[in-house]
Amino acid sequence: SVQEDMRLLREQPGKKKSYQDAAVELGKELVARNIDLVYGGGSVGLMGLVSQAVYNGGRHVIGVIPKTLMPREITGETVGEVKAVADMHQRKAEMARQSDAFIALPGGYGTLEELLEVIAWAQLGIHDKPVGLLNVDGYYNSLLSFIDKAVEEEFISPSARHIIVLAPTPKELLEKLEAYSPRHDKVVPKMQWEMEKMSYCKSCEIPGLKEGNKATIQAQRGSML
Repeated sequence: SVQEDMRLLREQPGKKKSYQDAAVELGKELVARNIDLVYGGGSVGLMGLVSQAVYNGGRHVIGVIPKTLMPREITGETVGEVKAVADMHQRKAEMARQSDAFIALPGGYGTLEELLEVIAWAQLGIHDKPVGLLNVDGYYNSLLSFIDKAVEEEFISPSARHIIVLAPTPKELLEKLEAYSPRHDKVVPKMQWEMEKMSYCKSCEIPGLKEGNKATIQAQRGSML
């Protein structure tokens, strides 16, 4: 059945304990820096570990879940505030709107899809929020090699290569995200961007990453991820 198929696609935590340890450490680092969490909802997989650590540390957690993925057997029970949306497009739009930075943990197809979209948005000047890769045990090395090859072959500009903020540990990554300075020329005017994508999603606000702000964490989750 469709329900059984969706259950099979629920988030996996990865086979290495180091991925899970990094997820817990990331949650604790967010708490230590007074940063709230926006994520795709649920309590399973790596994101379940991050969200629980942030919630247990007393920070605000928002889980954004498409209504079709809300049953507990698919996502697990979400901690903190739950925001239901109509579909996957609205999920990504709402997460981007609520956040001041993006972090991708090790994950699968859905993680890559969301990661590359926010990178493309930055390249187009749609936002100037930092995009971080938590490269645990070199998980993303092959992806970075592909991107470097695309730069070498002039499909990606050298300046766009620097959109990605990379670090092997949560502490180092958050330090780099807080020090991030965008290199693209300008951001599309907020009102113009909102009008152009009104039928697709709500616009992203562009505050800087600072105490009390929120970070969107992307990892493998739900039927898309």
